[in-house]
Amino acid sequence: MGTGTVRVQAGDDPVERRREQRGWYFYDWACSVYSTSVLTVFLGPYLTSVARAAADPDGYVHPLGVPVRAGSFFAYCVSASVILAIVVMPVAGAAADRTGRKKPLLAVAAYVGAGATTGLFFLDGHRYLLGGALLVVANASVAVSMVLYNSYLPQIAPPEERDAVSSRGWAFGYAAGSLMLVANLVLFTAHDSFGVSEATAVRVCLAAAGLWWGLFTLIPLRRLRDRRTAAAPPAAAHGWRQLAATVRDMRARPLTLAFLLAYLVYNDGIQTVISQASVYGSEELGLSQSTLITAVLMVQLLAVAGALGMGRLARRHGAKRTILGSLVAWTLTLAAGYFLPAGAPGWFFVLAAGIGLVLGGSQALSRSLFSHLVPPGKEAEYFSAYEMSDRGMSWLGPLLFGITFQLTGSYRDAIISLVAFFVIGFALLTRVPVGRAIRDAGNPVPDRI
Repeated sequence: MGTGTVRVQAGDDPVERRREQRGWYFYDWACSVYSTSVLTVFLGPYLTSVARAAADPDGYVHPLGVPVRAGSFFAYCVSASVILAIVVMPVAGAAADRTGRKKPLLAVAAYVGAGATTGLFFLDGHRYLLGGALLVVANASVAVSMVLYNSYLPQIAPPEERDAVSSRGWAFGYAAGSLMLVANLVLFTAHDSFGVSEATAVRVCLAAAGLWWGLFTLIPLRRLRDRRTAAAPPAAAHGWRQLAATVRDMRARPLTLAFLLAYLVYNDGIQTVISQASVYGSEELGLSQSTLITAVLMVQLLAVAGALGMGRLARRHGAKRTILGSLVAWTLTLAAGYFLPAGAPGWFFVLAAGIGLVLGGSQALSRSLFSHLVPPGKEAEYFSAYEMSDRGMSWLGPLLFGITFQLTGSYRDAIISLVAFFVIGFALLTRVPVGRAIRDAGNPVPDRI
């Protein structure tokens, strides 16, 4: 992995650096609409309905001859896409390290993903296999592209600017996602006025996200520069060797590794809730697509306020305690979701508000806490491993969700099964003495951590 090892040099032109930073923000603006409009809102319920239309009398579809409940198909596809991303991400990272040419690799990942997303316009009738294949390709592509995108940050921002630049990119992504959701809501709720059916409106929303992704990717591709790097071993397997070497190095710092394990577990739960909530809302609670769009828009807006609020709590009570508190909140939110009455959008909005308030903060504080556990001089390789954990390991949650529904036929049982990730993550994190972990990493211990 190790992408991003070339740092900002003292002689870099500040004007050119600002231009690159502004271009960099726009990739978050470009691809975030996929996460919000496609993965979180529309594709889960719509692909599930297509799979149900293709199912046999017992409610099963048979991809590659394997009997799968139609209601589990979307969750299994999300899990498969993450496994594919795990395979590709280290190879892409190694190629970027070896050649120093991140931009062509970013372009390939972005346009493969955007093309697959645009192709979802043709998802209709009984074409559930087409939808599943396009989902796997698009979801893996966005994960690979984000690894390459994030690796630009050390090159375009010196340490004193990095937090601000990263935050602006994050804000651009939330702004784009919210803007697209508003447009989706207008089209979906007034589809008759536009002369299209409800299903066609969904397909237009899916394809529009792909076109948006492809169009705005042109801005970072025009503004970002490639930097040549020192020659690296030519084999693509170098990415895997680098990751293995980083993990071996972490074994000398077992407390850092222990935190990463806890993060792996509870972040898997967070990512699964994000991807499966709309399926739960539509299939189990019988909520309309416009209700789901409004709820996700609320999550987008409250995530910003929640991140800022949890940041203040962390300054007062420490990051570890605040993260532990957020995991309790996640557990209570899922438990409340289990008991939500069907056909009651008001209570679903309350649930969405709870998710929004803990979503941004739990992830932002986890990243900042991990930064204290990284030994000086090893930031790039440790954050590559963290990034792999964040983007590449969140496959077990969707798999558990799908298997639980496969066995029980109940989305309520499937959603409550995810509590295990937050309970286990909480237990693992409580066992990490973060003050000692920071000292063992060779860093000064903050007053509150």
